[in-house]
Order: sequence, then C-alpha cells, then structure tokens
Amino acid sequence: MTFATRHIGPFGEQLDRMLAAVGYASLDELTAAALPAPIATDRALSLPGPLSEAAALAELRALAGRNQVLTSMIGLGYYDTVTPPVIRRNVLENPAWYTAYTPYQPEISQGRLEALLNFQTMVADLTALPVAGASLLDEASAAAEAMTLARRAGGSRAGQVFLADADCLPQTLAVLQTRAEPLGIDLVIAPVTAGLIAAQPEGELFGVLLQYPAASGAVTDPRPLIEAAHARGAQVAMAADLLALTLLTPPGELGADIAIGTTQRFGVPLGYGGPHAGYMCVRDGLKRQLPGRLVGVSVDADGHRAYRLSLQAREQHIRREKATSNICTAQVLLAVMAAMYASYHGPAGLTAIARQVHSRAAALAAGAEGLGYATGSAAFFDTVQVTVPGGASGVVERARAAGYNLHLAGPDTVQAACDETTSEDDVRAVLRAIAGPDAALPAASAGPPVRLPAGLGRASKFLSHPVFSSYHSETAMLRYLRRLADMDIALDRSMIPLGSCTMKLNAAAEMEAITWPEFAGLHPFAPAAQAAGYRDLIGGLETLLQEITGYDAVSLQPNAGSQGELAGLLAIRGYHRASGQPGRTVCLIPESAHGTNAASAVLAGLRVVVVRCGADGVIELGDLRAKLDAHDGAIAAIMLTYPSTNGVFEETVRQVCDEVHAAGGQVYIDGANLNALVGLARPAEFGGDVSHLNLHKTFCIPHGGGGPGVGPVAARAHLAPFLPGHHVLAGSSAVNSSAAGHLGPVAAAPYGSAGILPISWAYIQMMGAAGLRQATQVAILSANYVARRLNAHFPVLYAGRGGLVAHECILDLRPLTAQTGITAEDVAKRLIDYGFHAPTMSFPVPGTLMVEPTESEDLAELDRFCDAMIAIRGEIERVADGTSDPQDNPLRNAPHTASMLISGDWKHSYDREDAAYPLESDRRSKYWPPVRRIDQAYGDRNLVCACPPPEAFES
Repeated sequence: MTFATRHIGPFGEQLDRMLAAVGYASLDELTAAALPAPIATDRALSLPGPLSEAAALAELRALAGRNQVLTSMIGLGYYDTVTPPVIRRNVLENPAWYTAYTPYQPEISQGRLEALLNFQTMVADLTALPVAGASLLDEASAAAEAMTLARRAGGSRAGQVFLADADCLPQTLAVLQTRAEPLGIDLVIAPVTAGLIAAQPEGELFGVLLQYPAASGAVTDPRPLIEAAHARGAQVAMAADLLALTLLTPPGELGADIAIGTTQRFGVPLGYGGPHAGYMCVRDGLKRQLPGRLVGVSVDADGHRAYRLSLQAREQHIRREKATSNICTAQVLLAVMAAMYASYHGPAGLTAIARQVHSRAAALAAGAEGLGYATGSAAFFDTVQVTVPGGASGVVERARAAGYNLHLAGPDTVQAACDETTSEDDVRAVLRAIAGPDAALPAASAGPPVRLPAGLGRASKFLSHPVFSSYHSETAMLRYLRRLADMDIALDRSMIPLGSCTMKLNAAAEMEAITWPEFAGLHPFAPAAQAAGYRDLIGGLETLLQEITGYDAVSLQPNAGSQGELAGLLAIRGYHRASGQPGRTVCLIPESAHGTNAASAVLAGLRVVVVRCGADGVIELGDLRAKLDAHDGAIAAIMLTYPSTNGVFEETVRQVCDEVHAAGGQVYIDGANLNALVGLARPAEFGGDVSHLNLHKTFCIPHGGGGPGVGPVAARAHLAPFLPGHHVLAGSSAVNSSAAGHLGPVAAAPYGSAGILPISWAYIQMMGAAGLRQATQVAILSANYVARRLNAHFPVLYAGRGGLVAHECILDLRPLTAQTGITAEDVAKRLIDYGFHAPTMSFPVPGTLMVEPTESEDLAELDRFCDAMIAIRGEIERVADGTSDPQDNPLRNAPHTASMLISGDWKHSYDREDAAYPLESDRRSKYWPPVRRIDQAYGDRNLVCACPPPEAFES
C-alpha cells in the first residue's frame, strides 16, 4: 500500500458507497460539479514522489546528516537544554497530546487545561506577577503584544512613543520595528536611562521595554528606570529569563507591569528557532487586556472544580475589526512541555540548574580575566562578554574549529552563553579559544564564584503548589501525564469534526524526524554552513508550496496563521507605499471571511470595511461594487477565504478578484481552507496576489492542543520583495528571494518554527501529486456525504452549485432551538456522551454547528458520527413532542460523568442507560468525561487563573 492509502480513510467499496450516496460516479465527476470551472487549474501538480515512508525517512536522514550540530553557546534567547525523556516520549511524541485541539470544549479538555494552568502558575510564580496567559508564539512577538497592550492600557490619551532598550535581544527589536510602524507607534531604540525617559514629550510616552538579563548578559537594577517610567504614566514591560528568575528578584517585585519572554530553556529543543512557547504575564489591573488565551478555574454542574478558557471575549478573531490582537494559535504543546519540566525538577531542581549555569559563566569570566582580557558587566547570569581587541573573529573561528559556536558581538567582542548542558570541559575549551594556541590557561576557580548583582537576589518563594513537588520520579511523572491524557478526547481517540480547523491524520512517519538531534539541536543563529540540511529542506518545501499554490515566492517565517496573515497584509501595504500610493489603506473583508482576517488588517494599519454576503452565504456583488466606488483610490486589498468560511465554493470569485484589481487593490486569499483546493485549483491562478497557508491544517502539522502552528506566506513576484526578512539572513545566501526582503521579521527566528517543517515536507513527499489531489477530493466527498446524511435532520445552511458543499458544512440548529429550546451547545455537550468532540459551535453563524470531516476519516467513523447526530436529533424530537421533559433531559444535562451515573440519588426523568450509553456500540470503549457541564459565567465572575491551593475547594 502507498502512504496515500494509509492517510486517506475511505477506500475501495467505501468510496463507491459514499459517491453513490451523493449521486456521483467518481471523485473527478464530483469535484468537477462542486468547483466552479473558472477556478479549476488546467495543469496537474508537478511534484516528485510519491515516496514510501522508508524512503522519505531515508531522505530526511540524509538532510539531517548535512546539518552540523556544534555545542551552542550563542545564547541571545536560545539555549541548549535537556528534555527529560519521560516528557519527550509522553508529550512531544505522544498523539494523545499532539493531536488534541484547542480546548474550546472544556469538558473533554481537562487534562490539557490542567497542564496549561500549571504553565500559567509557573510563569506567574517565577515573575511574581499575578496573571499569566497560556502561552504566546515566541519572545519577540510577545514583546510586540506587550507594546500594544501598554498602549491600550493608556486609553484614549495614550501617546505614540515606546522606548525599547538597545540591549534587548536583536530579534525582538526587529519584530518591534515591524509591528510598530503600521500602527503609528514611534519606537525609540536606545540605552534607556532616567534622563531619556524624562526627555520624552509630555503625554507621548506610553511604554518601556527592558531586557533582564540584557542581551549582552548584563544584570542591572531596573528599579530607578521603572520608577521614572511610572512617574511619566508609562507601563513597563520586562523581557525576563525564567531560569534566571530563580536567583534574581522577579519583575513583579521590581515594579514591572508586564513580563514577557520564552520558556524554551525549560526542556524545549532549540529546533533551529522553534516552535517555543512564549509567555506574558501582567499585574492584576491589566488582566482583561491580556492577548491570547487564559485558562481559569470554574465549577461544573455539581459544583466540582473544573478548568476552562476564561474571558473568552479575548479570543480576538470573534471581535473581528474591533480586535486589538490577532493571536489565535498558541504554543500549547511546548507550553505543556515547559510546565512538566518545571514540575519534574521542582523549585529546588530549577534553582540548582540555575546555580550551575551561573557557576559555569562565572568560571568562564574569571578564566578570561585571568588571561588578561576585560569582561563586560560585573554582574551577569549566564552570558559573558570578553573584549579581545581586534581578535574577536579569530576567537569565534578557533572555538568553531573546536566544536563550539560563540556570538561575535563586535570586532573586539566575543560573547559566550552557558546553559544547563555546559560542562567544566566546555568552559576550558572556550578559554583555549580565547587564549589562542600558545597561551597557558589560568588555574581553575580563579575569581569570585558568584557574579550576581548585590541587592537583586531572589528572596521570595516560588512553585510552592503541590504540582511542583509531587512528580519528581519518572514513575510519578509518567502516571501524571497518562492521567491527564486520559481525561481528554484527541484525534487518537475519535474523529474531531471541527469546521475551519482541518483535524486530519498526523502520521507517525511525518512526526519521527522532529526529535532527531540534527534537527532538534540546532541554534537558529548558527552559521549557514552548519545548517545545509535545514536550508535544503526549507528551500525544497518552499518550492513544493509554490507549485501547489501557483505563487512565485514563499516565506516560512510566520509561526502561526495569524502571523502569516499579518505578513501578507504588510507586504501589500509595503507594495502600495513603494508604488507611491500610501493612501491605499482600506481592506475589504466579506462577512464570509475567516475570523482572524479583520484583526490582522487592523494590526497592519489598514481600515476594515465589511462586504455583505447574501442569504446564500455568497458575497453580494452589488455591495462590493458600492464599497469599491465609495473608497475609490483608497482600496488596498480584499481578504477572501476560499472556499468561504460558509463552506461554499463561490461562483463569482474570479469576478470579485478582477473588480478589486481594476480598482487598484490586491487580492489576499486566506489559506485556512486550502484543504479543499490542493491539486484542484491554485489561488494564484484564479486571482490571488498573496496567501498564507496553515501547515497545521492542510499539511499535517499537529494542533497540539492549540499549537504549534506554522503560517507561511506565499506571494506573486511583485509582492515577493515585501515578504518577511531577518537580520540574520541579511547579506547571506538566502534560500529564496524573499528571505531578506524589505519587510522586517514577524517572528523571532529566521525560519519561524523550523523544527516542525520536516512534518509537512514528509507529508507532501509521501503523498505525491496524485495522493494530494485525491486527499482533497475525498475531503470534499466526506463533507458532502455527511451533509447528505444529516440534511434531513439538521438542515445544511449553505450550499453551492448542485446543492454541494466544499470540504465543510454548516448545520442549522436555530429552527430546532426556537421550537424546543435545545441549543447548539446542548448538542455539542451531548456528543461527548457519544464519545465525540463537537463540531465548531456557533461560528461563523450563531446557533449552528460547522462540520469538517477531512479525508482521514474512514466510512465507519463518518457513519458513527452521523449515527450519533441522528440519534441526538431523535432525542430533540422527544423534547419537541413532549415525551422528554424540556428542562430535564439527556441534552440539557449532558455530559454525564461516571460519578453522576453511579450515584444512588438518580432523580432525572430519563434512565441512566440513556444517559451513559446512547449507542449500544459504545459500551466497550466508553469515554467518560471527568466533569459535568462547566459554568462559564462563574469562571469569569470569580477569575482564578493559577493553581489554587487544594483547600480552596473544600466544602
């Protein structure tokens, strides 16, 4: 069997039965009927392969072998670390964790929610700020979010000036520049002093960013700067190293309002720059401004403790053009790893690691000084600068020859960062590189053993919750991870029929390479020659994606779909400005577009104008033309999702593109639904100028409980120069023409989440052109099969030509809700009793369910889902005809826990049997939810977003 036959669920007789059910003789006939002829490509995909799993892994081995993994002492926010094998095997390599979805249905997400609450507690404790989010994309984008948060906190009177200390990480400063300019923020990068703060015009300064420890390694007391900033009414953000905070006074105790950073060095591999979980935490008064996700504690219907996403209005894509952030994806899988690393080591273990790191750095500084060289700051944590007049490059070259990468900080300055893997031998090897081949090394232990600053030592306790002291043995950690995983429904347990999210198979062969040391162990700023395998893989993947989409250039830097959207819109903005048309600032967004589009447009400095859709879910051409006329000369772009978020192949898409082009605008085609196009149509061929692609949807990178994601941006030639660049790539032999473009970076690392790109590379190579096309066709077939089976029970809201849907369909429950009071939420929770994750609930249309079955689910699973939905429709009918109590029925009380069922005090109007086993086939593999329906409002009224003490829940 080929890989494609393993990946695609229905085959042979199953396909024939499904085609017969929807009334077509073949996949080609079906998709020819579903797709409007003007968008269909006239040329087949020209791709290599398909490779077998063994052949693909062999090629990946060859690519990995071309990478050279030296001992990394570059630092700059990236450090080697030891991933405990129990965490690597049971989280990163475990489908129960990596195939889970964002925990929007909290009753079946209690395991990953508990893990994320641990993450928030870890961050809040170490920073001494009370409210932490459930991870951001990386440190640089977290700093950008802190900048915009600080501006929001100032309200309508907020000024325009944001100060960023020049000793912040260079990649952070670069991302701040990218993000500040379109928002009209005056970003000042300079050594921040009290005098500089005082010199800002009255009312203009709204925020300050400080690095702690600084990029140079220096640790200084920030309190005078924080006091000066607060005196001017500005918010202060500190980019803080969490490991260093086990030894240093934390930001919250220094007076900072916001802390941001990365949790990479907590057991997450370097991965050539990602994915890594960024963090952000804030003082209490800013908690409702926090971007991204916040896990909180609530109660279920029985009053038992339960976890959920709190303050969900902060899911910014729901707010569309009123959004203040476009954050959608988090880095959940990596956040879980970091939290488990903290639990495994505990406060004493983390402190011991930090002390060892510092002692190695102190020994390095003392040795360099013993050789007669001046070092940088007298106080530091893990990073040492050494001044070697005129000889810094020679030191770096000698170190490289000995197997070490150091940072060339200037012609006279070399910088070395120690981490938990740094040994005494490593320190001596670096000293030999500094001293040169003929110099004698000083005796060991010369100089002071501690070089931390006086008055900044940590006195407060941290990680005192039992979760950080209970799982230090491998046995305990193994069982804890298993217990949490067992609480959840992930793709390894059942189908996850979420519309707009494409929860498809993440094959083991695709996943295997990401933990190989040659891919996992490379620093993102390592010399290009050491990353030859990565560069070949990245260049090859870019070429594959260009062929699939029809675009001329691809940047793999954006590490989430939201960042890809932003990069694409910034490219459009840059193009218009370079063309002498800076007044083109209007972004048209149809009501049928993907949810994050409007938020990304706002962050790109564009003005959102919404285009109406008709009752059929299709863009109203009359309204489009009216908006084009009303904003003549100002149209920057239109953002289309194709097929639309309504699950329809719109017939007029080419006409829409042509009319926007005629008005001088560019066409952005959102790639969220590319799984309905691959092999059948290319966005660039039917009118697109730029698109982002979701590798975590169409191309099999796992969702991981809500992240990691990868959102490459692809563009036609005229926009290619405006795709993201990076200072590390400037002047280097870039993989493609876009790598060092005019636009600055949107992510910290040159290639974003490079560590998981082998997944998508392997998927495309093993599927081949025919396999990819068939996958798309089966995804469309599966959606239409589900729509046909369920339409008589739950009307399908929108359909295209011939009554066909695209790769997803929207089931309309609103008439039933009006008749019976049973809501989409009731159906979603009742599906848990049947062992299913719910479809997407009330998006894009309130009161509906959106179903996307994907090509990976076989007919048996599709039928199992349809049978469950039809059975639920029967339960609703019993409410409608009065057979079931309108308030006390299996839907209103769903989901049902085991403890509820075994209770001797059963007072409901229906049998326990109906509650627990709605389908006879579920008896042997029953999923039992750990909690009953969660009280959402209680959790927001009583916001608790860190691990509460156990006694808090005693009755």
